[in-house]
Amino acid sequence: MARPAPSRKGVSMKRIQKERDRLLRRLARICGMTGAVGGLLCVLVPGTATGIQFAAAALLCVAAGALVFLHTEHGGAPTALGVVGASAALIAVLATSPVLDPVALTAVSVTASVTAPSVAITLVVRRRGPSLVFALAAVIVATLLVFFGVGGHPIPVVLISTIAGWAAAASLALALNAAISRAAARIEEVGRAHQAERLASELEARQRQDARVLHDTVLATLSLLAHSGVGVGVGALRQQAGDDARLLKQLRLGASLDTASDAIFSPDSDEDILGTTFESVRQRFARMGLDVNWHGAGQLALPRETLDALLGALGECLENVRRHSGVNEADVTVTDDERTVRAMVTDAGNGFEPETVSSGRLGYAESVVGRLSTVGGRARVFSSPGSGTTVMLEVPKP
Repeated sequence: MARPAPSRKGVSMKRIQKERDRLLRRLARICGMTGAVGGLLCVLVPGTATGIQFAAAALLCVAAGALVFLHTEHGGAPTALGVVGASAALIAVLATSPVLDPVALTAVSVTASVTAPSVAITLVVRRRGPSLVFALAAVIVATLLVFFGVGGHPIPVVLISTIAGWAAAASLALALNAAISRAAARIEEVGRAHQAERLASELEARQRQDARVLHDTVLATLSLLAHSGVGVGVGALRQQAGDDARLLKQLRLGASLDTASDAIFSPDSDEDILGTTFESVRQRFARMGLDVNWHGAGQLALPRETLDALLGALGECLENVRRHSGVNEADVTVTDDERTVRAMVTDAGNGFEPETVSSGRLGYAESVVGRLSTVGGRARVFSSPGSGTTVMLEVPKP
């Protein structure tokens, strides 16, 4: 049985946790290695330790640093125990000196409050991590009490610095973890808002496209029927109504109203050639009583979405000529250059004042301007009363 694909939220949270762990390991390495190097430098000061004590102390400092590196590379309780064990052994070795000078006491303090607590940075954010950190801190504190208490050395400052070091390391890790969790929550919130906005935009675009298709097909046919099909033959009306009926059947069966020129102009056609599609537009309007003269390029390589937008806008422009110009002939001139394809729709009809057209009219605002804007194109209207109309449609080439 196939496993379900991980959700985007789960993948994002895992990535954030991975980056958090990487940051904490880096901080732990800096802290632990600094403490180990500091302790080793103190041991190397002449007079701090001699003979076997010096060799053991130096070896334990190196071992503590190596274990810190292993812990920050792989993590886990075993390497953390190794770091704490090496630190406790170093404290015990230094405490065997009859007279603990200030340098040796500094080495003990650095080891107990810096080197050993470094493991708390990576452990405290894990499950049951606080309990493990408390236990490891107790080991170091017990080592200080046993060896320093028996030897009669003063330990208040060392104990205070040790407790402060462990508390600071754990607090820093918890604070960073809390900050990262809050940031992750904000990121998730922004992601949800972005997804909701994207879905709303897609829904709005889909609704607008549906409105364009219905306006250019079913509503256009109903308008013809409302005017008793003036200027249009019975056969053309019957064929157009049949095309619309097939489109409505596809919608009832759940088909998508995506941009598809063949769904608008010829629902049964699967041709992708621009010239053939132009011909289907010409034939459609010929049936409707409008003669369309085509000029210019007949074959153009355009993406399907751009082609559909151009043809949809052309169809609406020709429909406006048929309905409003008062003439039964129009010219379409198609040209192109390196960047742009242009289609110019011209008629010698009544003309109008473009400024008087309401911007809320669905026909031009959506079926022409809206269609072209979705593919980066534009439309311009040139007209005046009694002088005909020219509409320039432009779409970019890929």
